[in-house]
Amino acid sequence: MLSGLKAAQPDFSQLMELDTIKDGFERIAKRQKLSSTKTQEVINQIEKEVDQAIVKMHTISSDASESPDHTFILQELRTRLNDMAPVNQLQGCQKELIVALTKYVKLLEKCFNQDISKAYKSMDFGIHIVNEIIASHFYRDGLFDLGDCFLHESCETDDSSLKVQFQEMHRVLHAMKARNLEPALSWVAKNSEQILQNGSGLELKLHQLQFMEILKQGGRDEALKYARVHLSPFASVHKAKIQKLMACLLWAGRLDQSPYTELMANPHWEKLADEVTRQFCSLLGQSYKSPLGVVIAAGIQGLPTLLKLTTVMTAKNQEWQSMKQLPVPVDLGREFQFHSVFVCPVLREQGGNENPPMLMPCGHVLSKQSILKLSKSSTRPFKCPYCPLDSVVSQCRQLHF
Repeated sequence: MLSGLKAAQPDFSQLMELDTIKDGFERIAKRQKLSSTKTQEVINQIEKEVDQAIVKMHTISSDASESPDHTFILQELRTRLNDMAPVNQLQGCQKELIVALTKYVKLLEKCFNQDISKAYKSMDFGIHIVNEIIASHFYRDGLFDLGDCFLHESCETDDSSLKVQFQEMHRVLHAMKARNLEPALSWVAKNSEQILQNGSGLELKLHQLQFMEILKQGGRDEALKYARVHLSPFASVHKAKIQKLMACLLWAGRLDQSPYTELMANPHWEKLADEVTRQFCSLLGQSYKSPLGVVIAAGIQGLPTLLKLTTVMTAKNQEWQSMKQLPVPVDLGREFQFHSVFVCPVLREQGGNENPPMLMPCGHVLSKQSILKLSKSSTRPFKCPYCPLDSVVSQCRQLHF
């Protein structure tokens, strides 16, 4: 039994099935490219021989006083084409491509032609919940027409409120791609209190980037005016950042030669778009990553183990679905490790909705009550009990279960 269970653990080939399929496809693509290149070479050779024969015919026609005889030229062309053997050249490369395609079909059948129904427990699913998750996945990715079509064909009620929220999110992200921060700033202004409770510095980051964009155009006075209105409220907590931004004013019109060029780099825009998406989903009560995408990705990693376990247990006339715990581990990546229970390391009490876990700037996590006790004030800096870094309550971000 033990040896059988050990055998149920995934071997290298199982874990690398998708890589094998990808490698096989890349080999097919390479052979197809070689075949196409060879075919074009043969066609070019034939075209060259035909063009030369035509030139010779025109030469003879212009020199001859009577109707010329092109028989010799045509016979010479036929001989040269026979020597080239274009059909044989094409058959060789086509044969290699066909053989590779045949092997790839067998590889696909081996990897995917399996009955996966034995690898999961039979349970009742709420079909309406599943449909809602699928539609939400489409809306989250901006595929609104597809989401509407899916809900219509599955006879589900259209959840327009969620759709409208995701439409607003994609309008903001689309504007950011065009280097327009106004929609994002407007949205943050309307939700600043909730975003601040999440411990996110999104509002400051957006104003900082907008300030740099104004200054990039050479508008020193306009940038200074913008800073006085939008950056000054953050000066008490983020003094060092504001000072750095003010130093940029000295380089107006030549920021690309300044020590602060990294403040305008493309990664700042990408990270900011990612943070906007994260905060949008948080305020909607949605996870940052699509639940459907997470489930499918985790299933792809865990399925080979469960399939082999099913085969081993069936051979021993045993039913694994009745077990409370699997006899072998199903190893998933860290991105699939979730914790629904948090115990504060300071108070040694379990967290909850009233006392949620809070992520400090240093990366350590304490309960909200612990942070409030340590800070004694919402604006007073306090030291992390596990490292020497200082934090303030506004810099701490709430983590969701």
